[in-house]
Amino acid sequence: MKKVLAIALCLCMAAMLAACSGAKEAEYKLGMGVALNTDSSAENNAQVDATVATVVTDKDGKIVSCRIDVAQSKMDVTGGAVDTAATFKTKMELGDEYGMAGKVDNDGDGVMKEWYEQAKAFEEYVVGKTADEVKGIQLQEANGHQIAADKDLLSAGCSMQITDFMEAVAAACNDEQGMSFKAGEFTLGVAASTSAADSKAATDEEDGLVAMYTDFSAAVVADGKIVAALNDSVQPKITINTNGEIVSSDYTATKRVLKGDYGMEGKVDNDGDGVMKEWFEQSEAFSKFIVGKTADEVAALETQEANGHQIAVDKDLLSAGCSMQITSMKDTSAKAAKNAR
Repeated sequence: MKKVLAIALCLCMAAMLAACSGAKEAEYKLGMGVALNTDSSAENNAQVDATVATVVTDKDGKIVSCRIDVAQSKMDVTGGAVDTAATFKTKMELGDEYGMAGKVDNDGDGVMKEWYEQAKAFEEYVVGKTADEVKGIQLQEANGHQIAADKDLLSAGCSMQITDFMEAVAAACNDEQGMSFKAGEFTLGVAASTSAADSKAATDEEDGLVAMYTDFSAAVVADGKIVAALNDSVQPKITINTNGEIVSSDYTATKRVLKGDYGMEGKVDNDGDGVMKEWFEQSEAFSKFIVGKTADEVAALETQEANGHQIAVDKDLLSAGCSMQITSMKDTSAKAAKNAR
């Protein structure tokens, strides 16, 4: 009898612990969107501002969680020179180093917070909203910026321009290539990594190219493991001359948005299996492959050289159709998972 009671007591305690350990699992969708412009480029300065937003929405399309960052990539191109080894931090990574705090009081309330603080206020503000409600946020002009008209957002400390935030968040909500998942309690992270390795200086014979290409990743983490992930990439091209002047800026859309128009399908068979999928399909295969892994496990994925690219070693990933270079994708995905909060 005592043994039966002891077992019953243990079962009750286990049930109570399970009830207290986390929220009930529900159906969610992870989406990601990017808003990009090169409007701040000027003589001797090539600049790309890429705002990335990731959201988790519920079955009704309402935002449950939102994360935002900006890859603001600047390059001094005086004399047509470029720096192919340039490194870039996102605004969220810069933190207090970004230097916005105390600079501009757009709404006149005396509160001038740092960029990351204002971004986090916006992230919280859109929770519970749909894509249409985000698009419909009312704006007002202040000091040449389009800031919120809603006093709740302003009083939360977000008085900077939010148009790119709105665009990226709405796009994330409407992401047709988003990933569905089930979870109880979870955290959400986003990351961006930029490289200028493909840039080239201007010469008397030929204009130069500033190629500050950025990879984006989003990850949902539960119990230390990724339960949903997305990846995207963008390749804006800024042409410069030997006077450091901007000749042209070329940008269409991210690779995931371009789908078949990106033009990778059928081009390079890195692993020799005869399968050469489009970029967005290979990205989707990679995102699905890392589900169930920790950030460290993603960062540690082995690669091998093939046709000048560092592709996966894992046969499961290759057979899923992802045989393109994955070095930046895996590093940025790992960073997104580590950024989850």
